[in-house]
Amino acid sequence: MKHIGIIGGGFSGTMTAIQLIYKATNSIKITIINDRDNFNKGFAYSPYSKKHILNVITEKMSAFPDKEHDFLDWVILKEEYKSYDRTLIANSFLPRYVYGEYLVDTWEKAKKIASEKNIELQIIESVVDDIEVSAEIITIVLHTAEKITVDQCVITSGNQVPRNPAITNMDFYKSANYFQNPWMIDSVLHVDSELPVLVIGNGLTMVDTVFGLLEHGFKNKIYSISPNGFNILPHRHNGLKYTKLVEEFTENMSLYDFVKLVNKHVKLVREYGVTAEPVIDSIRPYTQSIWKKLNETERKKFMARLRHLWGVARHRFPMHSHDKIQQLRIDNKLLIKSGKILNFTEVSPKHIEVEYFDKKEKEIKKFEVSRVINCTGPESNLSLVENSFLKKALMKGILKQDSLYLGVIADTDTYQILDINNHKHQHLYTIGSNLKGELWESTAVYELRVQADKLAQQLLA
Repeated sequence: MKHIGIIGGGFSGTMTAIQLIYKATNSIKITIINDRDNFNKGFAYSPYSKKHILNVITEKMSAFPDKEHDFLDWVILKEEYKSYDRTLIANSFLPRYVYGEYLVDTWEKAKKIASEKNIELQIIESVVDDIEVSAEIITIVLHTAEKITVDQCVITSGNQVPRNPAITNMDFYKSANYFQNPWMIDSVLHVDSELPVLVIGNGLTMVDTVFGLLEHGFKNKIYSISPNGFNILPHRHNGLKYTKLVEEFTENMSLYDFVKLVNKHVKLVREYGVTAEPVIDSIRPYTQSIWKKLNETERKKFMARLRHLWGVARHRFPMHSHDKIQQLRIDNKLLIKSGKILNFTEVSPKHIEVEYFDKKEKEIKKFEVSRVINCTGPESNLSLVENSFLKKALMKGILKQDSLYLGVIADTDTYQILDINNHKHQHLYTIGSNLKGELWESTAVYELRVQADKLAQQLLA
């Protein structure tokens, strides 16, 4: 019986297993190793707050590429949504915990199919410490020293915690008042309201963290610092289709010509009072192929000059959430700064001095907070990640990273990982955020569901 191991039990790991179950024609064994009690949901869909909202409308969140309305159909049958208009729900942004429940229910249905097909399922809640690769098998080493031998291994490890910003006093990061992982509920609990709180970063995770702090009773001001200030845009034109750019687009365009084309069409729609959103959405199906055709010099230019602008255009959030953030700014409860963190000094157990360079006023400033929460985004350079089996695999040459340190090098047709000598492993695969260096867009359900489907076919071939 073929034994397939999956490291990571979030969306990618769950959907790979589900696709294996549905596609299998022979008995197989599937072992999923997940290091937390968030199996099926991962960090993304097991939020600590029911107020954390999806950033994509319901009708676009099906977990299956060939069942367009699977999530919508599931939602409409739930008691709390039965009385609502289907079109309204289809175009609404639902709580993320609801999507987590959908994934759990989808898994439970797949388990019944697995039982009927004599597919053996094993779920292990543990941390993977290392992997060992040979010509025929993969050995997964758990932190308990237990070893699991599989015929094929899929790494769906998801995002790493954010990197600690470089400051003068790096020992500060040992402080109990510093929270490197913003997706854990501890980051917003039991916060002293006598002083403000600092959130490092101004992206979507910052928004969730701010809402989490307020929901758990925090009463003081919240500072947020990032190099570019606050630039997150709301969804304004859901459902508006734009096709003119695609008609002029060719996949062999240089980065310069592509940016020129995008700017041309953004200018055109703005003449009619429309933001860039429909223009950016129109090229979403092509972003991976565009990225794959860029040479290394173009990719570096993109990362240096356009990465932030692309993030602002692509990663938007619901209008009502945007309105809440803007009201907090108007009320002087959320203070957003554009600058660079220089140092943290813990004056007392609940008193931290923040020193930063203010880009707008071109001077060094200081203020005091009781807590620092890191929302700068996931670390992608595996050599900088602590206590990771991926870092060990990198050091051993089992895998290697792209030149921009965005992810793992792999064959994007088969999802096989390449080793340090550019040889494809016959039995080691990865999908999801590990492919960001190869595909750029590789973290949203839109891409992940396709990858899980294709990988399952590859594993069973």
